[in-house]
Amino acid sequence: MTTVTRPERRGGVAEATRHHDSEFREILSRVGDRWSLSVIFGLEGMPARRGRFSDLKRSIPGISQRMLTATVRNLERDGMLTRHVFAEVPPRVEYELTALGRGLMEPLRGLGSWLQSNWSVIRSARDRFDARKQVVAAPPWRS
Repeated sequence: MTTVTRPERRGGVAEATRHHDSEFREILSRVGDRWSLSVIFGLEGMPARRGRFSDLKRSIPGISQRMLTATVRNLERDGMLTRHVFAEVPPRVEYELTALGRGLMEPLRGLGSWLQSNWSVIRSARDRFDARKQVVAAPPWRS
């Protein structure tokens, strides 16, 4: 028996872009995680899209100092924000959205707009799904 492989698996586009797929997923995971979006939106709402660590921490309910530190480092590594250190005592550090980070706001606003427009449809679909699951999960003697 011979197996037929999809042409894109033997070479071509999929093989040539395989490393890009993992990078793509990595960036989607980064910008799609709970804290990264909160930091980006937090900075977007600050004057000059710039703020201190403590300002960010206050603006993001529930984030720990450790998680905020890891998140801003990852966003800085990805080029979404820059870290400015001022030679003062005590040292002052501010974070600012880069052009790349600011550019991400447009599709995020589009996603937010789509979500607002479709929330009732999503809620209805969830309700129908949950109702079906409850019927299936009910023991036969409760029918």
